[in-house]
Amino acid sequence: MKTITINKITTTPPLNGDWNHECWNVAETLEINQFRPEGSGHQPTTEARLLYDKNGVHLIFRVQDQYVRSVQTEFNSSVCSDSCVEFFVKPKEDKGYINFEMNCGGTLLASYIEDCRRIDGGFAKYQMLSVADEQMASIYHSMPETVNPEIAEPTTWINQIFIPFKLFEKYVGELGSISGQTWHANFYKCGDKTSHPHWASWNPVTALNFHLPECFGILNFKE
Repeated sequence: MKTITINKITTTPPLNGDWNHECWNVAETLEINQFRPEGSGHQPTTEARLLYDKNGVHLIFRVQDQYVRSVQTEFNSSVCSDSCVEFFVKPKEDKGYINFEMNCGGTLLASYIEDCRRIDGGFAKYQMLSVADEQMASIYHSMPETVNPEIAEPTTWINQIFIPFKLFEKYVGELGSISGQTWHANFYKCGDKTSHPHWASWNPVTALNFHLPECFGILNFKE
């Protein structure tokens, strides 16, 4: 099981997609490079960095991609069909997890899932996050909201998101001091309906299914 340390910061990274900004120098870099064999063979280089402060989690993705597409523009639409990065995170062992999915155009899908068994096209127990929840988060995207037709040539794009702890607490309860906590999470890259579909994860998944909390890795929050 993969593990990454999340360092605490006092200076907030600017929400501008600057991967090389000095604030990110103290962040470990993880690679989303465990590709499922069901994919087309397109294997974009996808990296992510995380930091936290007293207010929440800062996360940035950098994708060296190709065949880039973004047509979903409505909150909670099927962004996984586009060029997409995802962060699934479970703050507490006895609670569910939240999936944050963003296409390269910055459109978000997010839900709180307590029972991920598939039934009738959904899950046994889940709740889509609300528009008010979405507005609690802040997102930067380097690509236009809509990318259509698909960009076939190599393209690097960046997504950045800030997620306040109060958003997590709405669903899993009070978190208390974050320093020293261990959460479970996984990170993904996909493009289900691009011309070259692919599915990759940070920690390996045992099936073509990102909703496998037993396959999550470990986040260690350090002071």
